[in-house]
Amino acid sequence: MTDAPEPVFTEPWHAQIFALTVYLNEAGHVTWTDWAARFGATLKRHGLERELDGGDDYFKAWLEALETFLNERAMADTAAVEDLRAAWKRAYLTTAHGDPVTLDDVVEP
Repeated sequence: MTDAPEPVFTEPWHAQIFALTVYLNEAGHVTWTDWAARFGATLKRHGLERELDGGDDYFKAWLEALETFLNERAMADTAAVEDLRAAWKRAYLTTAHGDPVTLDDVVEP
């Protein structure tokens, strides 16, 4: 009997932002060299403030780098991202425990 491998991502959102970055690379929007430089600079900046543990801290830095990249390329407006983040937070805080969190009240532009 073999041991099951450890999960690569500890949270679904970690896998989702990783997959989005892979998609952006495959679609020709970002090269891995550019991404590595951007993400490395973000990690360095965050690493000076506190130790990164490879979990949420790591992926929060990844998300920051991705949001900055998307804003610079005019692929996602900073205000729209903040509005969406606030909508998810409201939905999370108002959803009954155990129910799926959805953004039913959010209308696509």
